[in-house]
Amino acid sequence: MIRRVVPLSLLLLLPLAPAVSQTATVSALKGHDNRAPVDVAADRIELQDRADRALLSGNVEIRQGELTLRAPRVTVAYTRAGGTEIQRLDASGGVTVTSPSETASGQFAIYDFGSRVITMIGGVTVNRNGSKVSGNRLVLDLNSGKASLDGGGSAGTRTSNGRVSGRFAVPDRNPSGK
Repeated sequence: MIRRVVPLSLLLLLPLAPAVSQTATVSALKGHDNRAPVDVAADRIELQDRADRALLSGNVEIRQGELTLRAPRVTVAYTRAGGTEIQRLDASGGVTVTSPSETASGQFAIYDFGSRVITMIGGVTVNRNGSKVSGNRLVLDLNSGKASLDGGGSAGTRTSNGRVSGRFAVPDRNPSGK
């Protein structure tokens, strides 16, 4: 049984100009309870106990509190010392992570539970309240709450010409039209 899972949240974004090549902001993840129960669903789950991993495939959905991770394939590396404890989670094939206010998507997501760092790569897009920021790599440090999105990435991933781009919704500050 999987006891914990990726306590993923997404970014609270600060306005960026399209010419900015890298940005950092504080994540909404700080308030997330990573000890909350985890619900896992997939078309297939294959346990590889000798390798201390589980392979989840086909419409994988992992929920913890108000956070949801969806992907075609997720590999969970775990240890059985004192119960099942996740060490690392690798999601691939087009990953979407949602919270009540944000959605992030990319080709791959890696969560290292030991270092408490989540990395998404491959055409990453973050949407929040009508605003959208895109780049190639998102790094979220759960210790500090710092989230960085940049245009760089790993070999073989879709690039955004080394740049971060965004489009931001402007709230109507004068609803009466005057």
